[in-house]
Amino acid sequence: MRASFQNLFHDLDLAGFLRTRRSHAISVARWSAILVPMAVAVGTLCAAFLWSLDEATRARFDHPWLLFLLPVGGFAVGLLYLVFGKSVEAGNNLIVEEIHDPDGGVPLRMAPLIFLGTIVTHLFGGSAGREGTAVQMGGSLASAFGRMFGVDAPGVRVFLMAGIAAGFGAVFGTPIAGAVFALEVLAVGRVEYAALVPCLLAAVVGDWTCQAWGIHHGFYHVDFLAGGAKALTVDPLLLVKVAVAGFAFGLVGLLFAEANHLLGGWLKRLVPYGPLRPVIGGLAVIGLVYAFGTRDYVGLGVSAADPGGMTINTFFGPDVHPWSWALKILFTVVTLSAGFKGGEVTPLFFIGAALGNALAGLLGAPVDLFAALGFVAVFAGAANTPLACTLMGIELFGATHGVYLAVACFLAYLCSGHNGIYLSQRIAVPKAATGLAGGATLREARSGRAPAVEPRPAPSSTVH
Repeated sequence: MRASFQNLFHDLDLAGFLRTRRSHAISVARWSAILVPMAVAVGTLCAAFLWSLDEATRARFDHPWLLFLLPVGGFAVGLLYLVFGKSVEAGNNLIVEEIHDPDGGVPLRMAPLIFLGTIVTHLFGGSAGREGTAVQMGGSLASAFGRMFGVDAPGVRVFLMAGIAAGFGAVFGTPIAGAVFALEVLAVGRVEYAALVPCLLAAVVGDWTCQAWGIHHGFYHVDFLAGGAKALTVDPLLLVKVAVAGFAFGLVGLLFAEANHLLGGWLKRLVPYGPLRPVIGGLAVIGLVYAFGTRDYVGLGVSAADPGGMTINTFFGPDVHPWSWALKILFTVVTLSAGFKGGEVTPLFFIGAALGNALAGLLGAPVDLFAALGFVAVFAGAANTPLACTLMGIELFGATHGVYLAVACFLAYLCSGHNGIYLSQRIAVPKAATGLAGGATLREARSGRAPAVEPRPAPSSTVH
């Protein structure tokens, strides 16, 4: 018997197993010693940003005349980027490119520039979001920490992904979605599991830090429960309606991304001098406000100056608003394509919730449920991140609606094509048999310059 146990321990190589575990524990401790302070810094910066954003929004509500300074503010930020920010003008796409091909890191100046630029956009009434700011602040701080501690190129990739996770998790209060978003956003059809634990750690610490500073996130409530008391029951007819809505969510995500790229490219050709483009965009936003007689579609869309104004929460109510999603697309595309700073995600939440609200009226479906589905699914289609968006829906609205959330997000992802708001994303697994080679970027696919997959020779019919 003793000989059998000795043979068993010899076969298991217990000493080698313990050495490996000790090595892993030391590695985790070293990474945590750098990642935790980095995530705390990102969470703190996000807290300061969200507080500043609230103050800027409140100032705009109290002083409506600030809208008329939007062209002036846009020109100032455009000039600031022209003088100091040429190397960081690409924003989120720069971070994605740096993760794929590390080349000197992300400049630290990206953080203060995008912070200031986004606050200016919201103070004067541009329609933009906050995710781009959080991701860029997280990426720039992560890159700075990597340089400070002499991290090698593979380590820098992990650090940048962790910075994205910390920023995303902190600014939306969804750490699980933040971690998965950082792993999923790099390439269409692939998740970077190598950075799974660092991203989760960074996202959780970033979110905790932001909350510790007293920052609170919006609350969205869905009363609908499928099957009455049996909350997890999936209604087949309702699931068909969700699938129809998922197609629409994907097409609208594609519409948003393509409109943004087309108008932005046209403005760059028409007005080569960068600081003038926001002047034109600012004047256009002012014109839209007076053409439609409302200011409901400027700013983030999470609060309104008037009690009856349109906000994201409005679309979870019983009333149906058929065209709010289209108006928010118009205001946001004009703002962002003109060069104003901010993000696309919160406007996409507004667009998605409004579209879900409108589709619920057409399909005879629960309004609050479809607003929740659109909230995450339009973003899933526009960003090509269906897993992260499904998890975000579960974090925000509860696991009760998990099946409906997954169906809406996955179908939106499939229907949005090889396009998106992040053109530096690479195509790891094409969504359809389009002949695109793996590794091509969305920018290449959209412009028709993506390398094609060489056709495989037909299989031989000879029997051996």
